[in-house]
Amino acid sequence: MFTPEQIEAKLERILLKVERPGRYVGGELNATIKDWDSVTARAAFIFPDIYDIGISNVGLKVLYDQVNQREDALAQRAYAPWLDMETLMRQHGIPLYALESKRPLACFDLIGFTLPYETLYTNALNILDLAGIPIRSADRDESHPIVIAGGHSATNPEPMHAFIDAFVVGEGEEVIHEIIDVIIKWKACAEQRRSVESGNPLSTFHREDVLREFAKLPGVYVPRFYQTTYMEDGTVAATEPVIPEAPRLVKKRIVAKLPPPPIKFIVPNIDVVHNRVSVEIMRGCTRGCRFCQAGMITRPVRERSVQEVVDAADAAVRSTGFEELALMSLSSSDYTYIKDLVDAISKRFEGRKLTVSLPSLRIESVSIELMEKLKQHRSGGFTLAPEAASERMRRIINKFIPDEDIIKTTNEIYSRGWTTIKLYFMIGHPSETLEDVQAIADLCKRVIAEGRKVAGWKVKLNAGVSTFVPKPQTPFQWVSCDTRANILEKQALLKRELFKDRNIKLSWTKPDDTLIEAWLSRGDRRIAEVIYTAWKNGAKFDAWEEGRKFDTWIAAFEEHGLDPAFYTYRQRRTDEVFPWEHITTAVRKNFLFQDFRMSLEGQIRVDCRLNCYACGILPTFANLRRDNPGEGWKCPEVKSPTKKMEMELPLVGD
Repeated sequence: MFTPEQIEAKLERILLKVERPGRYVGGELNATIKDWDSVTARAAFIFPDIYDIGISNVGLKVLYDQVNQREDALAQRAYAPWLDMETLMRQHGIPLYALESKRPLACFDLIGFTLPYETLYTNALNILDLAGIPIRSADRDESHPIVIAGGHSATNPEPMHAFIDAFVVGEGEEVIHEIIDVIIKWKACAEQRRSVESGNPLSTFHREDVLREFAKLPGVYVPRFYQTTYMEDGTVAATEPVIPEAPRLVKKRIVAKLPPPPIKFIVPNIDVVHNRVSVEIMRGCTRGCRFCQAGMITRPVRERSVQEVVDAADAAVRSTGFEELALMSLSSSDYTYIKDLVDAISKRFEGRKLTVSLPSLRIESVSIELMEKLKQHRSGGFTLAPEAASERMRRIINKFIPDEDIIKTTNEIYSRGWTTIKLYFMIGHPSETLEDVQAIADLCKRVIAEGRKVAGWKVKLNAGVSTFVPKPQTPFQWVSCDTRANILEKQALLKRELFKDRNIKLSWTKPDDTLIEAWLSRGDRRIAEVIYTAWKNGAKFDAWEEGRKFDTWIAAFEEHGLDPAFYTYRQRRTDEVFPWEHITTAVRKNFLFQDFRMSLEGQIRVDCRLNCYACGILPTFANLRRDNPGEGWKCPEVKSPTKKMEMELPLVGD
């Protein structure tokens, strides 16, 4: 195996031949460097996309910080090399390495992938191959690292079951320490086996034992200990454990109190997508948008205090020199003390050159007062997400916002000096028509026309229009994906309508990207072979124009006798067993089905901070909540109308 010195020598010969060599050299400010021999457990955390994107990932930052706080463990990082660098690495026999130490990834005890979205799957396989680690879990032995993965995609881990040793479902701040503890125990036993002087019997704690120990940890799913059977129509009959240690239902991990956020952010060597300090102010969302996987799987809401956020932001800005601060959450303006927080941020950073952004603002909770408070540290743009533009569609997706509220809010934004507003929309929602898509174009035109009335012709509008993909663990997991022909027709309508105005910028998702995401997000175990074959035939960087190989995916489906339409265009039966049935985010399937039924009737649910609908979070984590009072939980008590509603709707198995 290569030494760090050998890798450094090889890198010197190739780095000047690649685009942006700063991606591959390490040595960044605030990177944690520990003595390799002074620790017992060594983890490499990987975001399987290029450095420019991965270095900003909050989940990776949190795990990196948590592990490096331990005296007995270290964490380092790696990212996917871009195409030019990969070619040279393969030509020169350079294995993929960690940036901090230049040690090959195969030297580590634990490899941890962050998988927030499905189009990273082929990159993950490619990274294992570049590292010299067997791609299939079944082919690894005692000499190879344990490979784990987490992130939102872990709510349906089945398409990657053949390649990942263990998945973490839910939040990782606590469970990563339990995983490290098992690794340390494993290494201690391995050392005992190697010691010829020891008078103790040789340990029998092997790789299989490590995975059995993992299976005992709440929130950890070890695929090899489960077996899936299928019905004659190709749907899943059941996924059941085959060893006693594996639970029948894997429940997500949740932390009762958010730990202190990282403050020593790594400062990248090059300009990256998000060159800023990010402080998570709140986790979870109570709005209940039916299309939103993140809002369903990150429940319940937990908030950090104003003081903790301000102190963390100040420390992070001082340690990095970044000039932008993002206050992160799924719905920042729903943070209970948002006005107090913005006041405190403005006071703490008064007179300092700092841009403050609040991503994910809700239109109905963006007040004029909040806009005024943001003016001193404002950014050049303001982002809002109506998602749909007709009243009918907003009722279906449970995001009801009257047009007049949108016009009023955008008018106030433009009148207070912001020149650019970005509006996010989706097409392809269930039962959507061309009239609903036309409403998107009409609303965009109306917004910019109103903006010109108050701020002149300098105002701009960016309309981002993505295509809806039904996701696991959401009320829309029963619906089909829109067809390729429909998507193209709807996009053509928007282009015809919005390209006429040079101050309106339209961006959209290509149908091929949508279909690949749909196959992977709701796939079963059989999709693993499709992923492997597509990767072997050149698929990687599936979210990038340069990596898009749609025909390669189609050929992979054909090779394995699977129909892509089975995973995209098929409406799911009400009693269908999903591939992820054995994974739960503690939001009951029956609740999701009730919400799906309500969408068919155009019924909405109000914010569940105002009325609890018995989604399952509170009963599931009642003990956790009781043992951790006053920790920023934001769920009300269950009210009787919910119980009545459950009796009126047909039940689906939990």
